[in-house]
Amino acid sequence: MSKSVLIIGFVWPEPKSSAAGSRMMQLIELFQSQKYKITFATACAKSDKAFDLKSIGVDTKSIVLNDSSFDTFIKDLNPNTVVFDRFMTEEQFGWRVAEHCPTALRILDTEDLHCLRKGRQNAFKDQKPFDKTYLFNDFAHREIASIYRCDISLIISEAEMKILKSDFHMDRNLIYYLPFLVDPISEVEQEISPKFGDRTHFITIGNFLHEPNVQSVQYLKKTIWPLIKSALPDAELHIYGAYASQKINDLNNKKEGFLIKGFVDDVDEVMKKAKVCLAPLQFGAGLKGKLIDAMKNGTPCGMSSIAAEGLFNKAISGFIEDDPIVFAEKAVELYSKEALWKFGKHYGFECLNKRFKKTKFEEKFLLKIEELQVDLEGNRLNNFTGKMLQYNNLQSTKYMSKWIEEKNTKS
Repeated sequence: MSKSVLIIGFVWPEPKSSAAGSRMMQLIELFQSQKYKITFATACAKSDKAFDLKSIGVDTKSIVLNDSSFDTFIKDLNPNTVVFDRFMTEEQFGWRVAEHCPTALRILDTEDLHCLRKGRQNAFKDQKPFDKTYLFNDFAHREIASIYRCDISLIISEAEMKILKSDFHMDRNLIYYLPFLVDPISEVEQEISPKFGDRTHFITIGNFLHEPNVQSVQYLKKTIWPLIKSALPDAELHIYGAYASQKINDLNNKKEGFLIKGFVDDVDEVMKKAKVCLAPLQFGAGLKGKLIDAMKNGTPCGMSSIAAEGLFNKAISGFIEDDPIVFAEKAVELYSKEALWKFGKHYGFECLNKRFKKTKFEEKFLLKIEELQVDLEGNRLNNFTGKMLQYNNLQSTKYMSKWIEEKNTKS
């Protein structure tokens, strides 16, 4: 039987702009390795930074929200598998998939737990400790319902797997740990990576449409960087990232060595020239692509506990610290002491090769998909909550969508 997958994207993948874009490309490559016929569809407008999926043999389709044209499209396509990119696409299109393509395996790629990120952001704004009252927010009601409605949901972080099991009491058969999938870094690649004396300055990077990155850069500018700069007057902090607003660009100050560099086409090129990557994120969720990029290029990291979440077991590529004064002191030390820096570099390579090497996850994940498809109805019978939510969602979302479609037709 031929294998086909429809990926319904929240946005077009931009692997050079965001970790989410890189994650999507990893999933596409994974399905391609098993000869799946892949179609990528999204209702989002295409930007000039979007990856050219057609160049790698992926069919693409623009779809419309609240429009029955999708029903015809998916019936004609009739995929074996449907992947929803974030829970919002499952909310919009999941009921249509269930109604018109009921035998397709439904997979939700969460990217990160949006309810966790939003809850932490709200706690940060309120200057209060994060707890369940913040975690159990409106996003959680929607996101957890979406996980139940799908046959399997991909979770990128072990920390988030733990939260789903302990705080939401999620059935472990409905969630599957699939982190970033990293090519192994050979000893030769590690050896030729630029050395301590070949590197200068600090770096941070992140898509500025992502609020945790915006806040992190502002925090660096106001609180942490002045402390580092006073100890290392010749050092600079280079800030890269797509979609920088005027508010971010206005932070640029050559005299202070705080330089907004904007979008960079080749992250590896700038990362391997930097001596230390800084990521003092104060809220967020998931795995941080900037830290994966840093470790891949042999660049030790200064991280907050939220930034480092889900990355390390024991050995750390740099340091983890939440106090801004101590963070700055440790950043200066990591930047200045070659032996300490070498340890950080080594443990970064070790972390990626031991915890995120893609060969460790690929085969098991593909076998899991096949296993689910063999007895799809049986698995669904064991998920009554999902069937109940699917029924109620189909009734409410379906008729709301049809009302919107009718309203749009008449206007």
